Amino acid sequence: MTITRLALIQMRCDGKPQDNLDRALNAITEAARGGANLVVLPELFLGPYFCQRPDDASAFLVAETVPGPTTHSLGLAAERHRVTLVGGSIFEKAPDGKFYNTAGVYLPDGTTAGHYRKTHIPEDVLYHEQHYFTPGDTGIRVFDTPAGKVAPLICYDQWYPEAARIATLRGAEILVYPTAIGVIDETVENNITGDWEQMWRNAQVGHAAVNNVFVAAVNRVGKEGAITFWGGSFVASPAGSVMVKGDHHEAILYADCDRARVPALQGAWRFLANRRPETYRTLVD
Repeated sequence: MTITRLALIQMRCDGKPQDNLDRALNAITEAARGGANLVVLPELFLGPYFCQRPDDASAFLVAETVPGPTTHSLGLAAERHRVTLVGGSIFEKAPDGKFYNTAGVYLPDGTTAGHYRKTHIPEDVLYHEQHYFTPGDTGIRVFDTPAGKVAPLICYDQWYPEAARIATLRGAEILVYPTAIGVIDETVENNITGDWEQMWRNAQVGHAAVNNVFVAAVNRVGKEGAITFWGGSFVASPAGSVMVKGDHHEAILYADCDRARVPALQGAWRFLANRRPETYRTLVD
């Protein structure tokens, strides 16, 4: 079988950690009943987006070890429903005392395929993540799962074509981006760039088109502080078309992804075969 039935859990994350975890677990159950074999949660889904403030010491109190209680619950859910699960991301406290924004991939047998730590960390108005997270040290990872070869990237990684290309060169068929992104109240910052959601979606549809892979982004919804999270979760095909797109409400979005399309289109367009890596030194200088 080359068909992956992908489910994106677009949810509110404005409650207490246990409430949000329960909401996510219920949605995983519903997604499995809908036939999904790959389920994806949003970024930092256990609570409100605390990075709007650069100095919230209380945020560190809810950081968890990996493995830990949340990863254990997500692994049990994957096993119970026989799905591959990208567990959004959590605020990880590592053994060396560093903190990361970390996504886990859980297999249908309940084991963990591995974890990815967010590579690109923003520092901007109301997105003060550099005050909380160390840049990830895992590198770009691709996990071979029963639902296909899946590369979890996280939110701000969406803006970097290098991450998508590296994942593709490492064999990814589906790039998934757990996300927390929204518009900032104009009383805080003037919008000088236009339609932020369209720009966000266009960038990722571009990753799908130029790499000929599936791209899935799942966002939270609701107003938290001065940010209104727009939802808009979507799946793009290897041909760069939007297969499904959410609105601004809680929802489970499904897309049937034929992974055979990935090598077929990569062979047809030959973007990877015609690369000139010897000319790209400027990218790392």
